[in-house]
Formats: sequence, C-alpha cells, structure tokens
Amino acid sequence: MRALIDRILNRETISYLVFGVLTTLVNYVVFYLALRAMGEELTLLANGVAFVAAVTFAYLTNKTFVFQSKSFRWAVLKKELPAFLSARILSFIFEEVGLLVCVDYWNVGRWELLGIDGVMIAKVVLSVIVVIINYILSKFLVFKPSDTEKDT
Repeated sequence: MRALIDRILNRETISYLVFGVLTTLVNYVVFYLALRAMGEELTLLANGVAFVAAVTFAYLTNKTFVFQSKSFRWAVLKKELPAFLSARILSFIFEEVGLLVCVDYWNVGRWELLGIDGVMIAKVVLSVIVVIINYILSKFLVFKPSDTEKDT
C-alpha cells in the first residue's frame, strides 16, 4: 500500500496539483471577470477568454516545473506545442459542451448553493474532470521524454 501511495504522491503529481490549482485559479479569475463584463448570455465566450489565459500559464508551468521539459529548442517545441494545444482544446471542447448543457438546457444559473450560483458550480465540477483529463494527456502524450530531449 505504501508503494502505491509513494507512486501516486510524487514530485510530479504534487507539482501538477499545485500548478493545476494555480492554472484553475487563473481560469476562474479570468472567467469570473469576463463573465461579469460580458454577461451570462456570453458564458461560452467568457470561458474561451479564460481558456486562452489558463492554457498559456499551464503550458509554461507544466513544461518547466511539472514535467521538467527544459528544452526550448524548436525540435522539442514543434512536438510539444501542437500536442499540448490539441489536448487542451479537446478538454476545452468537453468543458464548453458541459457548460452549454448546464446553462442552456439545465438552466443551472437559476440555482444557488452556499451563495455560489449554479454556473460557477457547474464550472467547478467540469474543471475537476478537465484537470484529470489534462494530466493523463500531458503525462502520456505531450511531455513524455523523447530522443530529442535526451541530447539537451
């Protein structure tokens, strides 16, 4: 059991969680500000703005601190950037569809829990799922060590 815990709770997963929380914070702050500025009828656009800010932050922190992909050589970037952006766009589409369903079909904006409106609650639930998806994709598809990085 201890070996399993040590395997799950290591430098990489702990730093991913720390930077994941910070990325989520960037996403939420930008989403909240954009939603307040644009109005709830533009929820998906506000989420898009938040996505761009969060993905930029996430790429830099995941690359440097979490998966320790230190090389900024073109050979490395041309593999990582499209893979990272594709993975994040995939999870973004999942979140957008989830928000669309929650806001337009389930009308979660009419609900409130502990002073938090239903749109933000939906965003939180979807964010947890997205964090898990993003870790799996980043670990196994984006930042896996390659021959290009080994010679740096």
